[in-house]
Amino acid sequence: MKYIQIGNVRIEKTAALAPMASVADKAYRTMAKGFGAAYCVGEMASCKGLVYSDRKTAELLSVSEFERPMGVQLFGAEPEFMEKAVKIAERYSPDIIDINAGCPMPKIVCGGAGSALMKTPKIFGELVRAAVEATGIPVTVKIRAGWDENSKNAVEMAKIAEENGAAAVAVHGRTKEQLYAGNADWNIIKAVKQSVSVPVIGNGDVKSVEDCVRMYEYTGCDLVMIGRGSYGRPWLFGQIRDYFSGKTPRFEPDLDEKLNIMRRHIALLVEDKGERTGMKEARRQAAWYIKGIEGAAALRNRFGSLNTLADLDELISEISGNAN
Repeated sequence: MKYIQIGNVRIEKTAALAPMASVADKAYRTMAKGFGAAYCVGEMASCKGLVYSDRKTAELLSVSEFERPMGVQLFGAEPEFMEKAVKIAERYSPDIIDINAGCPMPKIVCGGAGSALMKTPKIFGELVRAAVEATGIPVTVKIRAGWDENSKNAVEMAKIAEENGAAAVAVHGRTKEQLYAGNADWNIIKAVKQSVSVPVIGNGDVKSVEDCVRMYEYTGCDLVMIGRGSYGRPWLFGQIRDYFSGKTPRFEPDLDEKLNIMRRHIALLVEDKGERTGMKEARRQAAWYIKGIEGAAALRNRFGSLNTLADLDELISEISGNAN
């Protein structure tokens, strides 16, 4: 097994779970880590929310020992709030603090944060410097290829991050304008890797062991990060870890195994958020797990009406019985 070093943090060179707002919560991260994710990053938290003592924002910084090494992610556009937020984040003892400069969602971009920072390199550099000077914890950044096809400036942004003390740079190979459509540009990840000396994390369009290996080989990146490719497939991290451990990657789970894994995931959601909220959020997770199986469309409708774990168990038994 090979490793990379981000500051004082040692990480297996397999695959990491990307930070995904409203997706990569504690239950999701626990499932990914349980199957072999090398590193996890929590959902992004607002710098201003933390500074103004918003309880829900602070909950996003929770770090369990099982999830380590784990990073927490902050978003904002004002260096003074970044500095204060980093000091608050320190209380939760994350292994890494990550700055979001890639989220393309309007409510984030309109405030000058997320991928809007791709258009304000000076402010971006000031944010990185403020974070680095506020803590001894390694600070990393996550950027996009650029704002649009005519302004792919990830190389410039990566250099600014490095100059201001960032310990690593993660690059999603899409522009802000692409959102999550089209193809990720691995050439921009490769260019960033060739332009900075800190570790570079590649992200975008990795959905299999083969994709992961190709990204490493094509871009030369130090670590591969997987987001949407892991939807309903936490075992992908195990398959990738098997490959890089010299083992034959485990087989794709059969239907019963997938249903059992889904049940474990949803039970974690309920344990963490309560049955009412957990089951509501579980409807989306279940849809990802059953994608591609026979009758998935009809099942999605039925999963959408589940309210309790007992309801879930009854439906799982029915699905399993019909398949056998």
